[in-house]
Amino acid sequence: MSGAALKDKLTAGIRAHGPVTVADYMAACLADPDAGYYITRDPFGKKGDFTTAPEVSQMFGELIGAFCLQAFKDLGAPDSFQLVELGPGRGTLMADLLRMASLRPEFVEAASLSLVETSPTLRKIQAKTLEKAPLAPAFLDRFADVPDGPLILVANEFFDALPIHQYVRTADGWRERMIGLSETGELCFGVGTARLDDTDLPPAAQTAPHGTILETQPAANAIAQEIGTRLARHGGAALIIDYGYLKTATGDTLQALYKHTHDDVLAHPGEADLTAHVNFEALARAARDGGAIPLPPLEQGEFLLRLGLLERAGALGSGKSHSVQETIRDAVERLAAPDQMGTLFKVLALSGDGRPLAPFDMPAGSQQGFTDMRGGEIG
Repeated sequence: MSGAALKDKLTAGIRAHGPVTVADYMAACLADPDAGYYITRDPFGKKGDFTTAPEVSQMFGELIGAFCLQAFKDLGAPDSFQLVELGPGRGTLMADLLRMASLRPEFVEAASLSLVETSPTLRKIQAKTLEKAPLAPAFLDRFADVPDGPLILVANEFFDALPIHQYVRTADGWRERMIGLSETGELCFGVGTARLDDTDLPPAAQTAPHGTILETQPAANAIAQEIGTRLARHGGAALIIDYGYLKTATGDTLQALYKHTHDDVLAHPGEADLTAHVNFEALARAARDGGAIPLPPLEQGEFLLRLGLLERAGALGSGKSHSVQETIRDAVERLAAPDQMGTLFKVLALSGDGRPLAPFDMPAGSQQGFTDMRGGEIG
């Protein structure tokens, strides 16, 4: 089914049953079994619609590997644990992570690798990427399918693609934003009858003017709570990296990316990537409700610098040509600069029992404790 066919399917459904929520529209566009964006294609890299941090540079995945090695040590180096990635993309992050992890054979020997991925297309790419990795992945449809045991979990740009609900401030209270059909039969936004309970409104929404949009993320929060419950029950750590905001705020963050360009979110259903900013305050609260302890989040730039991004870049560039060194410097800027990914992306760590996790327990600008995991040998 093509994108045009999915649009026809959505249009027919709205004519038959009425407008749909923004969450239902996102779910159809991204996960329709015949034409969903993530089901039918490889969206990553220059040939796709967007580039994630692991595709920018191997340094990103290697430093996530350093975090996981330290978490493994902090957990007492268990004899066995579950290494899990949610939404593993093309498998690039996990490949780089495992290359770093190979510096500690006991980590690899204790780990069982699970990739939570629903796309058959991406599963094939991930399997190809990891075919020479020291761990063979098990592919799972849901986080709930991960076997019991201590957990080390990574989720990079996973939560931003989960469906959200939007509400609009009207004279009649907060009403749910819906997607229906215009007089000419085109997809368009409107307002439905469902309302938000005023007692549940965050401070940012209580005095918002008419027309303001407020987003909720029940799907993301449910998974965060599930992770929290798992961590509290079996122990471990989770690392969540995504673009978003630290405090609940109003505003429309739903966006579409089509061939590396921002697009109308209703223009190319099934052909464009749809995402929304992650509410990290709500995510942390849900994980805490599950029993885990959220640690104070960091911006991505600070997180990577604390892990030793500059030192790793220096090791990779040592003795290389000027052009290679420039490429590495450009990658550092893209990953950590405030005007690029450095401040837009946030990093949330969850602890099963509240024990500190480096680098979240380290002073700003400190890389102490990670030096022995960053050597240039992994190239």
